[in-house]
Amino acid sequence: MDALSSLADGFAVALTFQNLLLALLGCFLGTIFGALPGLGPSNGVAILIPLAFTLGLPATPALILLTSVYYGAMYGGRISSILLNIPGDEPALMTTLDGYPMAQQGKAGEALALSGIASFVGSFFATWGLVFLAPQLVKVALLFGPAEYFALFTLAFATLGGIASRNQAKAAFSAALGVGIAMIGVDAQTGVPRFAFGEVHLYDGIDFLVAIVGLFAVSEVFIFLEHRGEEAHAEGASKLVNRVTAPLSMLRKTAGTMGRSTVLGFLAGVLPGAGASLGSFIAYSVEKRVSDRKGTFGKGDPRGVAAPEAGNNAAAGGALVPMLALGVPGSGTTAVLLAMLLALNITPGPLLFQSNPDVVWGLIAALFIGNIILLIMNIPLVSLFVRVLLVPPKYLMPAVAMIAFVGVYGISGSTFDLVVMVLFGLSGWLLRKLDVPLVPVILGVLLGGQMEVNLRRELTISNGDWSALVDSWLSITLWGLAIVGFILPIIVGSFFRTNVGKGRSRESDDPD
Repeated sequence: MDALSSLADGFAVALTFQNLLLALLGCFLGTIFGALPGLGPSNGVAILIPLAFTLGLPATPALILLTSVYYGAMYGGRISSILLNIPGDEPALMTTLDGYPMAQQGKAGEALALSGIASFVGSFFATWGLVFLAPQLVKVALLFGPAEYFALFTLAFATLGGIASRNQAKAAFSAALGVGIAMIGVDAQTGVPRFAFGEVHLYDGIDFLVAIVGLFAVSEVFIFLEHRGEEAHAEGASKLVNRVTAPLSMLRKTAGTMGRSTVLGFLAGVLPGAGASLGSFIAYSVEKRVSDRKGTFGKGDPRGVAAPEAGNNAAAGGALVPMLALGVPGSGTTAVLLAMLLALNITPGPLLFQSNPDVVWGLIAALFIGNIILLIMNIPLVSLFVRVLLVPPKYLMPAVAMIAFVGVYGISGSTFDLVVMVLFGLSGWLLRKLDVPLVPVILGVLLGGQMEVNLRRELTISNGDWSALVDSWLSITLWGLAIVGFILPIIVGSFFRTNVGKGRSRESDDPD
């Protein structure tokens, strides 16, 4: 009952004209970011962080805007997956397996409507899970000491490569690079500058917002410049029919699918680092084993659309649980949101629900409002979002660059930070060329300092005894999960990509 009364207070915070307008704007922009192939929720949130600071938004409205973008992008990822067979981001991969065949069969409108409803179901009930689970997880967090937090951070690094990770060694390199960047600046314990090379601007370390905007937004501009002569045109989007509805018979057929996938997706999202990709994959795989008695999955079965959409949106809600309760992001996008919280001088973790209840409960209430806005928006306005696919990138990328430069300069007022941002953009472009994931870099920048502090603290308490890092059942459990989480993508990831590849090869063999 305490959770419900706190949620009621949260609605009192969220239900203001400004916050409702920001939720509407965030849902609209997020859906557009999700629909554009390659951008996705992480890039969408990173691009709009400077805008939030430029507008001078307080903590709660800024987070409402960015989380609405997050949820909107999860909804929007299905549009290009269904119409063009091009997933907007990694979690939308599984939607292509049955969504695109439905579009080829002339059922694009039904597939889009069904995916929107499934996304709403997954997000709505996952938000209820956040309401009741996050406060309970806060109580568990009181058991954490320095050794347990160090193991928890390691778990986050070990699993953020993603279920579809092609090379865990690259993910580990990416995380090490992020931790190395976090070491730049004056050592808090000894007062000695590290890796600053005599540059006084680096004594305070690298601003993580500058790193995030550079790695995600500016690198996207460089990718566009590299392929400026190869603009893709989304002629396939013209398949969309004007009637975007899902028959009641289809909704009845997929109701059980949505329920099962929501539970599986939420549980996958709660695991630090697992994220929406794992939720989408597990939901589709389990539903295929449970329901595919006639071999219709991969050939346009509506359940093959409902399962991954409910799963990945439920995982998006679940990923907020460890971020708010433990300060450890559950996905790549929540890592970016974590940076925003830290920039606003709000420390996620066990004390967040006591120290900033208006922020956290206002945010959760806004998630409910955002889900309803997205459901209302995504059915009648889907034709508008589809037309975004027809906008040439040469008009979109300059706007992205402008927001990045103006926003970062507005935050710091330093031209040095603009140079650093461009350098991170070039680094992000190079890492993407080498197929090195960017999210572990960001996580390293965000958590590297805390990881070092907890390691030093534990070694100080134990007089340098390294075995103290594994002297409790909780730390042993976390280390075990980290090892499994690092090895699992090596085994399951190839199976994940093989399934996607088989599904696409079947689609290419089908006559149009």
